[in-house]
Amino acid sequence: MLKIKRISTVVFLFSVLSVTVAMAQAAKSPFTYLGIGEYYGNALAHNHGMAGVGISNPQFFYLNNQNPALLVFNRFTVFEAGFIGENRTVTGPARKESNSDGNLNYLITAFPAKLGKWTTSLGLMPYSAVNYELNYIDQVEGSTNTVSVLEKGSGGINQFFWSNGVVISKTMSVGVKASYLFSSIVNEYTNTLQGSAQPIPYFINISERNYVKDFNFTLGFSYHKDSLFRKENYKFNAGVVYDFQTNVKSEYSSYIERLNPAGARIDSTLLNENVPGSLVLPAAIAGGLSLGKGDLWMLGVDFTYLDYRNFKDFKGRSQDYGTDGWKLGVGAEITPDPTALGSYLKRMTYRTGVNYNKYPYLINGKPVYDFGINFGFSMPVSRVSSLDIALKMGKRGNLEENTIEETYFKIYFGVTFNDQWFIRRRFD
Repeated sequence: MLKIKRISTVVFLFSVLSVTVAMAQAAKSPFTYLGIGEYYGNALAHNHGMAGVGISNPQFFYLNNQNPALLVFNRFTVFEAGFIGENRTVTGPARKESNSDGNLNYLITAFPAKLGKWTTSLGLMPYSAVNYELNYIDQVEGSTNTVSVLEKGSGGINQFFWSNGVVISKTMSVGVKASYLFSSIVNEYTNTLQGSAQPIPYFINISERNYVKDFNFTLGFSYHKDSLFRKENYKFNAGVVYDFQTNVKSEYSSYIERLNPAGARIDSTLLNENVPGSLVLPAAIAGGLSLGKGDLWMLGVDFTYLDYRNFKDFKGRSQDYGTDGWKLGVGAEITPDPTALGSYLKRMTYRTGVNYNKYPYLINGKPVYDFGINFGFSMPVSRVSSLDIALKMGKRGNLEENTIEETYFKIYFGVTFNDQWFIRRRFD
């Protein structure tokens, strides 16, 4: 009866929070204008404390969502929920703006289907986020008049995924992840005629909606070697993850509408309805190395490569701003004494890391770089559960080269529950 209640609770949370994920928005950023927006990645709160490092990190008490091959180290049934809050300050040539927001970041569960051999996982989290507003003056073709243009984007892509990790030898494991991508991206364009001698009773707004629904797949590999060096108490780990290039099906709808000065809709005309299309998400490959000593400490490095020159938008067009991108992260964690029952601070896990990214697109014809510093810690709760917190501060873009730059502060909050489910009880 207790197992049924636990399973029912997890199913209920998935069904309720899936609506929250689909409707959630990140803080506004002009960098989400390009492609399908800003990628969230697969890191969880405890990974963010280490600058997102986790492709090679085997962990028993935390779920590894970055490499499905590492799921085999989860011997408990684990449930993780995460939230993100962020503040962004965007600086342009003539103005500076700040905004804040927050939303649910992920909801994931995993359990050993065959203890020590096969672990499976289900999860729901954003894949990308779009949230921007752009204002500029444009010339009316064939006229000396100008219009003020307001472009707005919202939405993003969510993913519901099923991951599996399987042991193939004492030192190696493999994994596969199947994700269903869904949700929509909405772009709006509002024009206001400038310098007209006649009053304008309404504004023209064009709205475009691209709805995504398709699958993509990921493969993972993990190698781990215990008992290194003379004292034989160090562990070396390596991992590789490959995301296949995906042609994602989409449906395109658009309409034109008139708005009154207050922004309320007067009328609208449907231009296109559910026109089939597709976009191409490029392949990506990532690798990681880590070295650790039991449950005391771990040092890791991850590198990811993505070529956005293979990206195609919803209308099948290649983008001239696409280029190759990469991400480098270095992180470490330490637990002073996991068995120190008399000192709570010694049983806490402390993390830090730095990351340096080159985004896979050009702005003002120049590449965009991002540098971030991360800190985090986990507070043990009960026997094997924890509260996980991470902080990230960074800067993206360069005012001189990209004409725009962004400084940001993010806080990640995660909850990790571990328990033993599906274990047959024995009595003497």
